[in-house]
Amino acid sequence: MNINPLKRALSRHEITYGCWVTLAHPLIPEILSHAGFDWLTMDMEHSSIDLADLLPLIISTQANGMVPLVRIGENDPNLIKRVMDAGAYGVIVANIHSAREAQQAIDSVKYPPYGKRGVGLYRAQRYGWGFEAYKKWLAKESVVIIQIEHIDAVNDIEKIFAVEGIDAFLIGPYDLSASMGKPGEFHDKKVEAAIAKVLAAGKHHRIPAGFHAVAFNTQEAIRRRRQGFKFLGFSLDSIILGESAARALKTIKGKK
Repeated sequence: MNINPLKRALSRHEITYGCWVTLAHPLIPEILSHAGFDWLTMDMEHSSIDLADLLPLIISTQANGMVPLVRIGENDPNLIKRVMDAGAYGVIVANIHSAREAQQAIDSVKYPPYGKRGVGLYRAQRYGWGFEAYKKWLAKESVVIIQIEHIDAVNDIEKIFAVEGIDAFLIGPYDLSASMGKPGEFHDKKVEAAIAKVLAAGKHHRIPAGFHAVAFNTQEAIRRRRQGFKFLGFSLDSIILGESAARALKTIKGKK
């Protein structure tokens, strides 16, 4: 496997830009590649993408010069193992609440002695021919990103970020605000204070901060970048498609 440019960028605290893929067609990464994204995340939490859909999406993302990541909806060692065996460069693990859960995510990605992942011979290992090379690649190049999206995680953030092997964290704004009884109220003072607390802890532990600006709103993404977020996700394929079409048609219809 190739050197993972995202791993390098995160270690240097450089800004990278990505997008979420929720439509299970390999042409989606090919189309998005022209925008200049650094990475794409195949979403297995809030979409109908399953393991059968995942492989062509990973191949297409990699072939079009972007880093393939997969968002896992649950901290499941078997699912993470299968996703990594398919060739993902890393995972985003949803809804991490504790240091123990963060460690489990890392263990599920890494082979012993760095983790507990079972060894198989599939695409990532070149069906057995490239196992030794993959073993070295996995130790140096694989990426583990944990999602902070519950107030319980915010309250325990120092212990979570003390776990070694976290490459970045990603704030899930919808679920975080919902866990505080304020779903979707991202600009509420208490929600903003929770986000600021996580961001400050990330700086203290030197863990790059990530944020998914879900709406088709460039100003929100720019605001988060200026706030200090380095791993920046912008919108997702279906929203980009729908919003672009709606805005264009509105403009056309408005012209006499």
